[in-house]
Amino acid sequence: ATLVLLLSLLSLAAAGKLLVVPVDGSHWLSMREVLDGLKQKGHEIVVVAPEINIHIKPTKNFVMKMYPVPFTQEELDHTFWRTTQELFEEGSFLERIVKRYEGVKNASAMFLSTCTHLLHNKELVRYLEESKFDAVFTDPLLPCGQILAEHLSLPSVFFLQQMPCGLDAEATQCPNPPSYVPRVFTDLTDHMNFLQRVKNLIFDIPNFFLCDFVFQPYAQLASEFLQRDVTVTGLLSQASIWLVKLDFVLHYPRPLMPNMILVSGVNCAHKQLPQ
Repeated sequence: ATLVLLLSLLSLAAAGKLLVVPVDGSHWLSMREVLDGLKQKGHEIVVVAPEINIHIKPTKNFVMKMYPVPFTQEELDHTFWRTTQELFEEGSFLERIVKRYEGVKNASAMFLSTCTHLLHNKELVRYLEESKFDAVFTDPLLPCGQILAEHLSLPSVFFLQQMPCGLDAEATQCPNPPSYVPRVFTDLTDHMNFLQRVKNLIFDIPNFFLCDFVFQPYAQLASEFLQRDVTVTGLLSQASIWLVKLDFVLHYPRPLMPNMILVSGVNCAHKQLPQ
């Protein structure tokens, strides 16, 4: 009986309290698989999400904390629909860049508004401060979760596939040479001749302007909220673990740092295959 009691206490001690700040859409669907597994292991999970969203709905596996945002469900649905349509539209490199720029501009304005209303929700932030979490689990595609982790002085775990413009490599100081790692829109592999490497380098140039446009407002928001000057790269560099949804069977090889762990397959459907 004493042994059973000690083992039960040990299992309680191993469980933690996790704050989850997700990104809506497919990002959330794969993250939810991980949360279900963590709940089965006894962890307490609190998910912070906007009242207007696509897929982030309450379940019995976690506590949901919602906050208001200044847009409607119809506006959000249209933004997501337009973004997915752009992925299948054909055209020249310049046309695709212009369309992607406009799409990113509209979507980023909505996401920035969502993050702003979360950080400025004093009642919710006070609740998070008083809840004594052990860690923050977030998708760094939007750095709002990491801003909260910094404010709460908590370690953070990132769950992602890839950051735009190589921000994941920059934040982790991971090698990301254009002679080896293909850039978006190039259709190249990790084996390139000289002209392909030149093309890869040229395609990388617009990313600097695009990411500066998208992420600089988050740096300003974080600086105001944390009351100190910060950069998005500096925020991302504080993550303890990067869980990367890549698999070199399906993706090209690329350098990794010790705290970058490949977890491809966690978001796949679990079905019994026939014999």
